[in-house]
Amino acid sequence: MSEKQLGLFASFSESLSKKITNKKKSGNDAEQQACKHLQSNGLTLLEKNYSTKAGEVDLIMLDDKSNDEMLVFIEVRYRKNTDFGGAAASVTPKKQQRIIKASLAYQQKHAPQSSMRFDVVAIEGDNRELNWIQNAFSGF
Repeated sequence: MSEKQLGLFASFSESLSKKITNKKKSGNDAEQQACKHLQSNGLTLLEKNYSTKAGEVDLIMLDDKSNDEMLVFIEVRYRKNTDFGGAAASVTPKKQQRIIKASLAYQQKHAPQSSMRFDVVAIEGDNRELNWIQNAFSGF
């Protein structure tokens, strides 16, 4: 590889690394914003970024307003713009199945008698408008 090619590769690699870092920071910021909003609306945080071989759940919370033990499994999505359907639309059926599988693993291990709910928090735009969609999809 020539020096010119090595220089181009190094520049591309550095640029890609910055984009990944910025995207991860945006995701972490969105999860933090969602968590604060949900806590102010009566949910208690149990776990962040719960991961299994089957999938990951961004936030696992307990709904304190529920009459029974209600675990709430939350997918947080941030999109700067809505050109391709927005944040909520990005939670595809395949992604839902991964969330459901990871959620079932959590429930079986930590609270087998609990009820479950699947919510989505969609955050969009530069002003980071938050939309909390309760019962966004069903696991059964």
